[in-house]
Amino acid sequence: MSNSNQPPAWFITGCSTGLGRALAAAVLDHGHRAAVTARSPEQVADLVDAHPGRAVALPLDVTDRDQVAQAVAAAESAFGRIDVLVNNAGYGYLAALEEGEDDEVRALFETNVHGLVDVTKAVLPGMRARRSGHIVNISSLGGLAAFGATGYYHATKFAVEGLSESLAAEVGPLGIKVTIVEPGAFRTNWSGPSMRQSTIRIDDYADTAGARRASTLATYGRQPGDPGRAAAAIITVVESPEPPLRLLLGKAAYDVATGRLTTLRAGFDTWRELTLSADYPAS
Repeated sequence: MSNSNQPPAWFITGCSTGLGRALAAAVLDHGHRAAVTARSPEQVADLVDAHPGRAVALPLDVTDRDQVAQAVAAAESAFGRIDVLVNNAGYGYLAALEEGEDDEVRALFETNVHGLVDVTKAVLPGMRARRSGHIVNISSLGGLAAFGATGYYHATKFAVEGLSESLAAEVGPLGIKVTIVEPGAFRTNWSGPSMRQSTIRIDDYADTAGARRASTLATYGRQPGDPGRAAAAIITVVESPEPPLRLLLGKAAYDVATGRLTTLRAGFDTWRELTLSADYPAS
């Protein structure tokens, strides 16, 4: 991972709460170094204070390109390199497709997709120069399977999945690894204080998107996933000599994802003959 005599240096976005905070704490407790970023760095000051010399707190709004460049430069100045980038910053949005508010949807994509891209582009030159590094993009089970009321969120995570697959093909020959992390429901603020939702309610969707809005919010505080255990799993993958492209986290993620594979295969097989008929006849 790192060819220097210093412990690996991580750059983690969205560390104020949830998985990002749990991962930052675990990385530092593990003896590694970390640039711990948040919109309000005072929210992560305790992590830095507890690990003097191995942590820096940096202000970072991933939708602010100037701030992205400044934060990456500050981390590289502090540690001499960034060995592991974790694109964790992001949030959810509840709305039926027709209920989506344009400004809110665009803001969601700015954070969940464009912010991830901008941070990655800022970190890649250093990794390319060293021919080493690991980029960990936090996606979601919702990047593999979609449900009512979270279509816009799914769209951002499906985008992360595709971008990450292409990125892996591009940077793999340069010695840079990519892992997509796909958590299920974890006990974070995602379905609570961090969740945004449309103010528009259309009665025709009450039994579909409306019901899922309610059930999603009702999971807050009772999610089965443990952020600390998820953080430990991510560290294990980063330290692996052959890390996976995808890492599912949690039983629900595994069950839903594998069920999705079965459903996709069944649909493909059902329509196989019609699918093949679209090609020019064999000569």
